[in-house]
Amino acid sequence: MALGHKIETQAIPERYARGWHCLGLAEDYKDGKPHKLDVFGTKLVAFQGEDGNVHILDAYCIHMGADLSMGEVQGNSVVCPFHHWSWGADGKCNSIPYCKRIPPRAKTKTWQTREQNLLLFVYNDPEGNPPPPEVEIPRIDACFSDEWTDWSVKYWLFNTNCRELVDNLADEGHFNAVHHAPNDYFANIFEGHKASQITIGGSETLTEGGLSTYNTYFGPAYHITHMIAEQGGMTIESILLNSHVPRDLNSFHQRFGVIVKRVPGMSDAENEALAEAYSQAVFDAFAQDQVIWDNKVRIDNPMLCENDGPIYQLRKWYSQFYTDVADLPADVGERKIFETVTKVASPAMHHVFEQDDCADQYSTPLHADRTA
Repeated sequence: MALGHKIETQAIPERYARGWHCLGLAEDYKDGKPHKLDVFGTKLVAFQGEDGNVHILDAYCIHMGADLSMGEVQGNSVVCPFHHWSWGADGKCNSIPYCKRIPPRAKTKTWQTREQNLLLFVYNDPEGNPPPPEVEIPRIDACFSDEWTDWSVKYWLFNTNCRELVDNLADEGHFNAVHHAPNDYFANIFEGHKASQITIGGSETLTEGGLSTYNTYFGPAYHITHMIAEQGGMTIESILLNSHVPRDLNSFHQRFGVIVKRVPGMSDAENEALAEAYSQAVFDAFAQDQVIWDNKVRIDNPMLCENDGPIYQLRKWYSQFYTDVADLPADVGERKIFETVTKVASPAMHHVFEQDDCADQYSTPLHADRTA
């Protein structure tokens, strides 16, 4: 008797992806206190110094192993709660209260940070290299405009490897099955450190009419969506943040945020109520995936049909962030386009904000300043 397809699952590599990871709203870290970050299989401490910048260090004090996030911030330093060794933003010990001589090697690891779009980012690279210019986080003007609401952000902890989340970018089949959101058009673009999804369709959760999206991963973990929906005779334009940071190899922290463009002619209170209701609907739609992830098994060799979407190609794109730069394949920067559903004419093929997103379906294009 012939055997059926057998699920294969390799051991998860002991490595975390190279790239920028979003830690949520920058303002949350600017209260003068140290903040604990359980990420990348270890513990970090984030704190705002008197210079106004948020700094991140390894949290375990290299003196005797105490947790610096339990200490206090003084100037541009965080002071260990155990023996009061003081660690500067540059990672160097700058004070030992009971000893005048500081050991020359008293330096802990620092992590590169960036604030953009009112969000805080940390850069991870297993090889220890700084981020190259081409992966700089693009500015989104809407985040700084009074025409848009503030970020509404929710935090989740998912007990699965973060690849399950990234798979969604190419998994067209789950949209209708899980979210009741059938697509009339679905395509992916893989190009360098960017991977995009373009959709035209609808959603029972989010819209009474059409729904059009351009969305892009900038690196392995920072994902931005520009979404335009028809609801109650209005056009609702929103931007979604969908960013994860691995806690360890089998779990990840999820930051999921929404900003909504204010509707002209509505009062501030009406706009806030609309944004809150719409944001909650978006959160509810995303939470539908959690039920699946909490009960599924990791599978490295999925048995796919021709309309599933380019899952294997996406995973090949994603693997670059777990590969040493010197070993990257020569074609990693090549542009690759995959169209899975084409019931309507193809829209402009580009990553989010690179042109007038959704311009063929709606008349409210949004621009991002990619030079800032």
